[in-house]
Parts: sequence; structure tokens; C-alpha cells
Amino acid sequence: MSVVGNNRVGIPIVLLHDAEGSVVSIETRKGELIRGILHEAEDMMNLYLQKANVLDERGNERYVPQLYVRGPEIVFVVLPDMLKRAPMFNRIKHWRKHGGAPPEGVGAAVGQAAAILRKAAERRKGGAFAG
Repeated sequence: MSVVGNNRVGIPIVLLHDAEGSVVSIETRKGELIRGILHEAEDMMNLYLQKANVLDERGNERYVPQLYVRGPEIVFVVLPDMLKRAPMFNRIKHWRKHGGAPPEGVGAAVGQAAAILRKAAERRKGGAFAG
């Protein structure tokens, strides 16, 4: 299931991208446990971490300032709890409820343009932003 409306990226990849800048823990196929700041996640699940602590299979721990882990080497990723409330999950609920119809506002203005349009609509209705 794609979250962005096409078949390119799924839920796990979107979650990894949302976790960028957070502390994650990774288990590799060799049995290493890695904990560090997720700097960048690629669509092939390759991860670039900074300030990482690596615990190898023999129990030796070492600090690595930068680390690149290839996607096929990853067995398990522990993400921060704050991602339970990621906006992506609201889109999924909406898509399931409305049979895959795109969420309201897709293709509409974003950022500052959206804020200006929203304020103008509120003024027309006499809402919270009415002066």
C-alpha cells in the first residue's frame, strides 16, 4: 500500500523518512546493534547515521562519528515512539475510509500560500480571523 498515492514508496519507507533526525536502533544481519542519529534514509532502506554506537556480536562497543548501513544488511529497526502520531497514519485512515480517494487538499496550495488562502476563507465566513 502506498501512502503517497502511487506505487513507489510504502509505509516502512515513509516512516524511516519521518524518523530522520531522531535516534534509532538497528540490528544487522551480522548481529551488530547500532544506535545513532538517523541523518538520512534512502528509498532502498539504506541508512546514514551520525554519532553511532556499535555493539558487535562479541560485545565490544565502539563509537563511530558517521556510519552507512546498506538496506539488505538491516534485520530490524527501532524507531522513536513519537512516530505513532505521524501525519502519514491520518492519510492512511482517510484513504481506507474513502476507498482510496485522495485526501482533501491534495494538489492544492501548500505552505504560506495555503495559510493565506485559509485566512481569506475564514474572513469571508466571518470566522476566527475576522478583524
